[in-house]
Amino acid sequence: MGAQDRLEALMPAPTTVLLFALATFLLTVSPGPGVLYVVARSLSQGRRAGFASMFGIESGEVVWLAATATGLAALLAASVSALTILRFAGAAYLIYLGVQRWRAAEVFAPPAPARSGTIFAQGVITQLLNPKVAVFFIAFLPQFLNPSQPIGPQVAALGAVYVAVAIAVDVTYVLTASAVARRFMNSRVAQRRGGRFAAVTYLALGLAAAATGTKKI
Repeated sequence: MGAQDRLEALMPAPTTVLLFALATFLLTVSPGPGVLYVVARSLSQGRRAGFASMFGIESGEVVWLAATATGLAALLAASVSALTILRFAGAAYLIYLGVQRWRAAEVFAPPAPARSGTIFAQGVITQLLNPKVAVFFIAFLPQFLNPSQPIGPQVAALGAVYVAVAIAVDVTYVLTASAVARRFMNSRVAQRRGGRFAAVTYLALGLAAAATGTKKI
């Protein structure tokens, strides 16, 4: 068997890759903490902030991929206490972002735009504590892995698919939200309403995450 044949033997089957790509698309396109963070930043600060938030979100997902490849995700899945801590930490962070967003919307003077580094870091934290993403990498992704083959190459291949699909989806959200912001968010009233909507959405997601039992996460 040549080197290319050995490499192909380590990779997931094409059918597995296609099914995983579909599952990834359904996860990333549905509204969640990551999507809402990207959209909120794009609406409030434009395309540049949207892309900074997007790269933060994707970086958080890369961390989850690395955890899956090294077995940390499996250890986390085996610990009810760890999952509970993750769930409440994610809920608390979403509620914090919601409160901050609501306060910003109530300020009459336009708030100073957050730096790209701050936006990026918040995106990383948002996705690391995102219960939906945690479930995907802890419980769902392993179903696409062949335990009789080395796990690392499979996670790397599926991770590349995940990141590619997620970036395509998030870029669409950034471009759409920033275009909407340029057209409809010029007035202070519109900005305040948009900020309140984002704040309420964050708060609702945080409360929903906190109320969800560990077995359901």
